[in-house]
Amino acid sequence: MNLLGELLLLAYDDEGRKIHDSTRLDYGLGGALLLELALSGRIDVADKKVVVADASPTGDPFVDEALARIRDDGRSRKPGHWVTKFAKGTRQRVLDHLVSAEILRVEHGTVLWIFPRTTYPAAYGTEPVAETDARQRMRAAVLSDGAVDARTSALCSLVAATELDRKVFADLDRKRVRARLKQIGEGDWASAAVRKSIQEVQAAIMAGAIAATTAAAAGS
Repeated sequence: MNLLGELLLLAYDDEGRKIHDSTRLDYGLGGALLLELALSGRIDVADKKVVVADASPTGDPFVDEALARIRDDGRSRKPGHWVTKFAKGTRQRVLDHLVSAEILRVEHGTVLWIFPRTTYPAAYGTEPVAETDARQRMRAAVLSDGAVDARTSALCSLVAATELDRKVFADLDRKRVRARLKQIGEGDWASAAVRKSIQEVQAAIMAGAIAATTAAAAGS
C-alpha cells in the first residue's frame, strides 16, 4: 500500500464517511505523491525546486504518472506547484482503485431521503489490514523515542501537515503528539533528499490549505 492509500484510509471512518477536511486531504494526497517519488529515489529537491534524479518507472501507476508529469514539464518548479497539481482529482482515483482492489466498497444513498451521499466502507466489514498497519506503525513511532523508518516518517509527516493527527491520535495528548511528529519529520533516519522533500511538502500542504480556505471565505 502506498502513502496515498494509507492516508486516504485514515481519513475515512468505519462507515466509509470522510472524517477530515477535503482541502487538507486533497493537498495531503498531492504531497504523498511527491514523497513516494522521493522515497523511491526518483526526485530530489535542489534550490527548493523539484528535480528528476531517476526517470525509470517504479511500477506504481499513480507514482509513475506523477513522475512523467514532472519529467515532461520542461521547467524547474517548487514542490508547492506539484502538490497543488497532484491534489486535483487524485482522491477519487485512489478511492476507485481501493474499490477495484476490494479493499473498500462503494455505497450510494441519501441523507434525509433527499441529498445524495456516497460512502466507502471496508469491503469485508472490518478495518482494512493496510489501515491497521498504518495506525500501528505511527502509534509505535509516536509513543517511542527511537528511530523511525523513512516510510513511516513520511506518513507521520503527511498526517501532521494535514492535521489528521487530531483524529488518528485522538486519545493522546495533542501537544505531545505534535512535538513528536515534528521530531520524526526532522529525524536523521530519512535520507537528506527525503527530509528536504518532507519539509517542502509539509509547507506546501499547509500553504495550499490556507490559500484555499481564504479564497472560499472571500468568495462567500
